[in-house]
Amino acid sequence: MNYVFEPPAQASIPVAGEAASFPVRRIWCVGRNYAEHTREMGGDPSRDPPIFFSKPADAVTTERSLPFPLHTENLSHEVELVVAIGGTGVNVDPEDALALVYGYAVGLDMTRRDLQNIAKKAGQPWDLSKGFDQSCPITAIVPATKAGHPDKGRITLEVNGVLKQDGDLEDLIWSVPQIIAFLSTYVRLCPGDLIMTGTPSGVGPVKPGDTLHAECKGVGRLEVTYTGKTGD
Repeated sequence: MNYVFEPPAQASIPVAGEAASFPVRRIWCVGRNYAEHTREMGGDPSRDPPIFFSKPADAVTTERSLPFPLHTENLSHEVELVVAIGGTGVNVDPEDALALVYGYAVGLDMTRRDLQNIAKKAGQPWDLSKGFDQSCPITAIVPATKAGHPDKGRITLEVNGVLKQDGDLEDLIWSVPQIIAFLSTYVRLCPGDLIMTGTPSGVGPVKPGDTLHAECKGVGRLEVTYTGKTGD
């Protein structure tokens, strides 16, 4: 195949204990999937259908020192369990959904909250608040053959050693199998897809110089430090 320019490198994530990496195809994110976070964002945590948005595949980063993003004065942290899909499925039944899972990781859905709020008030899409460069710091993926399928366990985030988010996977409004099944009624899930499953309450601002520590019990730990703004 000839191209008019060299195609970009395939976005990928290391796999714990493996030489090969996990190629990223798409990133799907679930919004408001913990009741307390839904309330803090001004929503009603009643059991409405899950909300989905997306990030580009190359939003993932395994760098641990990141430039502060452009066009924001209110960068916000959101720690999440990430599901790595290794099978193909459409209209999947919840009881069959975990068969599609390759493994799990800990990720951050970094958000330019000021841009998101402006877009929401104007009734406009808020892609630029979620899908910017390096907006998805992530750990290595732990295969389900090693980690199992976590359905409970503490998930936390600290900023400069101060605990900001503290939840448990068993508090997910929509479980991982339910999320996979629901999403598969809209798109064909394929190997390489990532699903970020939502964040617990306590989301808040990040400043240049801040160090974030995220952890999900049985899955992994993530540390990221934000340096000066891009271009400084």
